[in-house]
Amino acid sequence: MRSDPTILHVDLDAFFAAVEQRDKPSLRGKPVVVGGVGGRGVVATASYEARVFGVRSAMSTREARARCPHAAYLTGRFDAYRQTSRRVMELLRGLSPLVEPLSLDEAFVDLAAAGLDDLSVAGVTAVAERLKADVAEVTGGLCGSVGVATSKLVAKIASDLDKPDGLVVVPPGTERDLLRPMSVGVIPGVGPATAERLRRAGVHTVQDLEDVPADELVRVVGQAHGTSLYRMARADDDRPVVAERETKSVSVEGTYDTDLVDRRLLEGLVERQATQVAERLRKARLSGRTVTVKIRLHDFTTHTRSSTLPAPTDDTRVVARLARSLLGEVDTSGGVRLLGVGVSGLADWIQEDLFADYEDTEQAGAGSTLEPLPADALAAVTRSRPWAPGMDVVHAEHGAGWVWGSGVGRVTVRFETAGTGPGPVRTFRMDDPALAPAAGDRFDDPEDDPEG
Repeated sequence: MRSDPTILHVDLDAFFAAVEQRDKPSLRGKPVVVGGVGGRGVVATASYEARVFGVRSAMSTREARARCPHAAYLTGRFDAYRQTSRRVMELLRGLSPLVEPLSLDEAFVDLAAAGLDDLSVAGVTAVAERLKADVAEVTGGLCGSVGVATSKLVAKIASDLDKPDGLVVVPPGTERDLLRPMSVGVIPGVGPATAERLRRAGVHTVQDLEDVPADELVRVVGQAHGTSLYRMARADDDRPVVAERETKSVSVEGTYDTDLVDRRLLEGLVERQATQVAERLRKARLSGRTVTVKIRLHDFTTHTRSSTLPAPTDDTRVVARLARSLLGEVDTSGGVRLLGVGVSGLADWIQEDLFADYEDTEQAGAGSTLEPLPADALAAVTRSRPWAPGMDVVHAEHGAGWVWGSGVGRVTVRFETAGTGPGPVRTFRMDDPALAPAAGDRFDDPEDDPEG
């Protein structure tokens, strides 16, 4: 355990929604929900204005609309999120060489490696205050909540105590006093299932957890988990900040508005996803050995199937062939609501000649005896909402704006940018040749664009 509060955790508040409010002046101060906008969509992020009405991440969009019908419901603009995240991560790496990103919007920073002269509570508080101001400057006004402590566990918990725009520094020696009154759910690894087991054992708070002997915890939740919980309940966490987090997999998945039963359509979607995964592998200069398909059926049961190659590949044809074959192992006749393709077992090399004669030995249609799907049928599903709410567009006459909504052959656009102030609203035909997606924006739903 460290003797000084030298681990900093920064978490950008309501990140996706905050970026949308920054870039869309008419939405500032209003409830904004980012995620899947269809009937089966899921909330990715809700602004604090929407959270007042009970909207939360991972909630179904249907329930969110019932709780807050007047919110703006937008699909994700991942290019904008990544660009903003890069600015923050560059800022953090300028502070310390040891930065561990956890996602686009949060990271750990090791202040002990930053060469600071003063690592006292007052000294790191001053550093954190400057960092918050710098984050706001490089992101165009976004807020980040910061926690600083002697461990990752306490720093992450501290960053969540005074949101939004909070700053909590936990003095050394006070960690257990901070944790004891908190719900046991603040401990990493205590999800709903573990929390229920602990509740049955009379454990509700971290204080309760601290009072449970190690052998009893092992009996309740298992050896590895019980040992970890015993340590965490005592703020015993010596995990280091790791500068490079290895990418474990690259994947793409999509949730569909209606249950899909056409086998040709399912194969077409899987092949499209396999193509996207292979493209991302090549862009990242990676290859992988294990191809996995994820299939969620109409009754919400989820099936995964995997196949491992003798050597890593980034070949679209190979990934697609295996994905189609794996899809065939699952009975999808009742309908499919989600499909995904992923590649794991990653490496930074490819055995080029292993698949050189692929087309001679494995035809592109291997694993299927069905006729190819017409291109327009696939497009009807994958581009069912070509003008997605929130996406950036440009009009030849009116300039830059974003999609407010679309339907019955029309698309409504509000013409404004981060620097213009609230702008006017105009409606056009969906096929208006003067209207086009802005550079860098795509038609894909946010469910189709996870970080690998």
